[in-house]
Amino acid sequence: MTMNFTSCPRVSNDFSGRFLPPVYILVFIVGLVANGWGLKSLLHNWKKLKIINVFLFNLGLADILYLLSLPFLVVYYFMGNTWIFGDVFCKITRFCFNLNLYGSIGFLSCISVYRYLAIVHPVRVMGRITVLHSVGISVLVWLLVSIQIVPDMFFSKTFGNKPGKCYDTTHKIYVKDYLTYSLGWTLTGFCIPFLIALGCYGHVIVVLCRTNTTDKVLKQRSLRLLFILIVLYSVCYIPYHVLKNLNLWSRVLLNQSCAVSGPMESTLLIR
Repeated sequence: MTMNFTSCPRVSNDFSGRFLPPVYILVFIVGLVANGWGLKSLLHNWKKLKIINVFLFNLGLADILYLLSLPFLVVYYFMGNTWIFGDVFCKITRFCFNLNLYGSIGFLSCISVYRYLAIVHPVRVMGRITVLHSVGISVLVWLLVSIQIVPDMFFSKTFGNKPGKCYDTTHKIYVKDYLTYSLGWTLTGFCIPFLIALGCYGHVIVVLCRTNTTDKVLKQRSLRLLFILIVLYSVCYIPYHVLKNLNLWSRVLLNQSCAVSGPMESTLLIR
């Protein structure tokens, strides 16, 4: 007696192969020009460097680091998700992406805290904060972000010795452990900084609205920054983390269902 079982579905690479290469090429060109111009402007006015500009400078560095990895991803997706550069360089490429993502979140949070201190506690705090302090904070952000990314480097990004996939997470064999790590990473690398930034800007808005003497231009600027922050997180960061963890969870469930259906199919075929 034989019965037909549908094998576990495989994701088609047609969409990523056609859509992602031109998008990455466009992002690479525009991003390199924009960030290069921005960093050049900051370096040109280095003597007039303000505290908040230090964080903006580090944001630009994080973007440049990621942009330099895009040509390799263009080749990868253009070749139908076939990675030819080896496991080590695959990990470096993914490391650059994560360093950019979580570094950006960290420095945006630093900017939020700085704006909060400048508006809510201008006399008590701002006179004591110098450019040197912001440089030290930036180094600390890079260090904390790197520590969070290091465990990701120990997960397999490729499989076998032949050219194959370069996983942004890991191979299906290790996906259950990676999901646990990803949830903790999402909490420390995204949720906590997001709540800090949201709390800072929220408090700033409350203070500005309660103070009648506050300049209207300052109120509008702060409201605009809060709006940009919410849009940025809503469009970029929140969907990424939600979809990433849902994808990992679905892969765990898929592995479990395949593990059950595989032996059942073999048994029924023997009969």
